[in-house]
Amino acid sequence: GLDLSHCVGTSSLGPTGPWRSGGPCKMKRVRTVFKPEQLERLEQEFLKQQYMVGTERVDLAATLHLTETQVKVWFQNRRIKWRKQSMEQKAAKLSQFGVIQPASADSTASKDHEEDTVDVEL
Repeated sequence: GLDLSHCVGTSSLGPTGPWRSGGPCKMKRVRTVFKPEQLERLEQEFLKQQYMVGTERVDLAATLHLTETQVKVWFQNRRIKWRKQSMEQKAAKLSQFGVIQPASADSTASKDHEEDTVDVEL
C-alpha cells in the first residue's frame, strides 16, 4: 500500500517507494527513467508486436529488470505515439496531394481501446 503517514505528520521520512509528496496528502508517481538498453529492447519488441501480454510481458519485464506494470504502460504509451505518428504521416500525404482532411473526421481515434488511453509513465 501507500505510506500516507506524512499526511498526519507522524513521519519525517515521507512516502516510500516510487511516490513523492507534491503537498499535503497529494501523491504523484515518479517518472521512470529507462536505460538506453531497456528502450532499445522495448522498441525491438514493439516492432515485432504492438501488444505484449501474459508470460511474454512477465519474461520481458524480468529480463529488463522492470516491473510488469512498467512494461505494460510503456507499450500502452508507445501504441499511442505510434497511432499519432501514423495519423500525422497520413495527413502529410493527403496535404501533399491537396486533400485536406479535418482531424475529427478520422475514425481511428474512436477505435482506441480503453487501456490505451492511459498516458502514465511508471
